[in-house]
Amino acid sequence: MSVFRRVARTMLALPFISGGIDVLRNPDPRAKAAAPIAAKLADVLPVPLPSDPVQLVQIDAGLKIVGGLMLATGRMPRLAALGLATSLVPTTLAGHRFWEHDDPQQRTMQRIHFGKNVGLIGGLLITALDTGGRPSARYAARSATKRARRRARRVAKRTRNRVS
Repeated sequence: MSVFRRVARTMLALPFISGGIDVLRNPDPRAKAAAPIAAKLADVLPVPLPSDPVQLVQIDAGLKIVGGLMLATGRMPRLAALGLATSLVPTTLAGHRFWEHDDPQQRTMQRIHFGKNVGLIGGLLITALDTGGRPSARYAARSATKRARRRARRVAKRTRNRVS
């Protein structure tokens, strides 16, 4: 892995590690914001969610810390980035509902944080798709198929020339 990727992944992981630690220390404000979203998600998701919002945000914080550490240390970084991006969607929708605020200053702050989280999701998705400079499995499969077709055509041409 290049030094650039290592540093960039560590930088991308820091908000998740520090944010997760903050939530574990003081989960109540986040639990209050997460309660309405958790209730809606519980109806949609195929897996059961904890009914206690405090427990739910603590689990999410733990996942963010573990995912951030995995990303920062290069342990399964693509999977860690995908997990962090997935967990950040409900966090963003629960914590930064700018459309519900009447105060212009609060609305602006929440919109900024919403946009920041959307940007983080974009960075995580790029990281999840990053193959570290190696070709993707799809590219490798397409290249192998093209090479096999070329070889098959050459063999067929040689066979026709010998038979004729």
